Amino acid sequence: MSRKQFPGHGRSLHPQCPGCESPALTRRNFLKNSSMGFGLLAFAGLTDAWAAAETRRLLPQFAPRAKHVIFLFMDGGVSHVDTFDPKPELTKRNGQRAQWRPDARSQAVSSNRKWLQSLWNFQQRGQSGLWVSELLPHIASVADDLCVVRSVVGETPLHGAQNLLLHTGRSIGAAPSLGAWISYGLGTENEQLPGYVLLNNDWVPNGGAQNFASVFLPANHQATMIRARGIPVDNIKPADVAELQGAKLNFLREQDSAVAAARGGSDAIESAIHNYETAAHMQSLVPKLCDVSNESPATRKLYGVDRGNDYERFYALQCLRARRLVEAGVRFIEITCPLTHSNNAPWDQHGDLKLRHEENARITDQPVAALLSDLKMRGLLDETLVLWAGEMGRTPHAAGTDGRDHHVSGYTLWLAGGGIRGGMAYGETDEMGMSAVVNPVDIHDIHATILHQLGVDHEKLTFRFGGRDMRLTDVRGKVISEILS
Repeated sequence: MSRKQFPGHGRSLHPQCPGCESPALTRRNFLKNSSMGFGLLAFAGLTDAWAAAETRRLLPQFAPRAKHVIFLFMDGGVSHVDTFDPKPELTKRNGQRAQWRPDARSQAVSSNRKWLQSLWNFQQRGQSGLWVSELLPHIASVADDLCVVRSVVGETPLHGAQNLLLHTGRSIGAAPSLGAWISYGLGTENEQLPGYVLLNNDWVPNGGAQNFASVFLPANHQATMIRARGIPVDNIKPADVAELQGAKLNFLREQDSAVAAARGGSDAIESAIHNYETAAHMQSLVPKLCDVSNESPATRKLYGVDRGNDYERFYALQCLRARRLVEAGVRFIEITCPLTHSNNAPWDQHGDLKLRHEENARITDQPVAALLSDLKMRGLLDETLVLWAGEMGRTPHAAGTDGRDHHVSGYTLWLAGGGIRGGMAYGETDEMGMSAVVNPVDIHDIHATILHQLGVDHEKLTFRFGGRDMRLTDVRGKVISEILS
């Protein structure tokens, strides 16, 4: 009996991986060993064609207006009628019983609900006269750069489902996130850094890690998380000296490549190799990018990185890092909000609306406005599309006087930069802020528009999975041409 056989079995062991079976015969090996290898020559010609097609897919399909995306995620649902969608009629009817006849796009109102006016005053801002409430004074100062979409329609008033819808285009999950699709479709401008970075603030939103996952796309397109507090990335500091670490990485690369080749190719193994290499580069680059100590005092003050409490400082730090990551060539960057209280999500105020919305505004308002101003000053806003959005809005009616509930039949988000028209509002809700009645859009339209600005046709960015060509916008989505400059 050969040493390379199990006792009682006729199966040879893999010569390059002792203790493992030889893999089943693959189509690649069959062609290699058949007809003196001529089958593999034909196969090589096919793979060259496939590789060329893949390369074409990875390039912008037409001239892009934007190269990068920064997604400012306002988790929990900011009240649209308290920020960017003023409703004088709601003020007139404040305290009256909320009576509303439901239609296809509005939510029913129970008998104990009363109309609740905005708790903050609105003013027209900038040369454009865009309406912004006093809740967000810093963002109001850059109103002329904003395109406020007031007519977004969701699917179901549940945080997890709406978070997944916002991030992945599907409220049931099991789909790649917007950042993963963009990283897959366009790659990164800097091969030493990931294409998709999540600047987290110590809070995983409802819907969990699926909000940031690659799912059936190659694993290297999922989000790389950088924390605000403590060490930005786990194990970012090498445990060994550079020479020893390099030797270990080379050994791992050789072993993984041999196993992948024996299996006829493996996405999981190839992704692991790529992730090892990216991680090695990140160990030298990420600490430098995350360290903002060399930024000028004026820039640090602009963002507020030395503000009063940790929540404010850390959110400002992540916004400043976002600008640095754009400069370094990262394709897609998302920033989450910190959770300051024992609630379901940062902006989810069923009660304590005034207290918590003002707290969230103090944390996010100045750094967000600073990010737009800083990008613009450096000539980066034209090529960076910024999205500010929560997963839903909040009801114009309430059971009390200091809280609002979940609302998806008409709410607000805004975009800026990247070839988006500034100083404008698109779409309208009705006079009470209940339903989108003029130019209603859903998140698939927002996704389609973002991809369009990146030079990608949302109908052509596909991945074959489960017997069909999958895409971010599924069978929906249209580019909102009216908001493009």
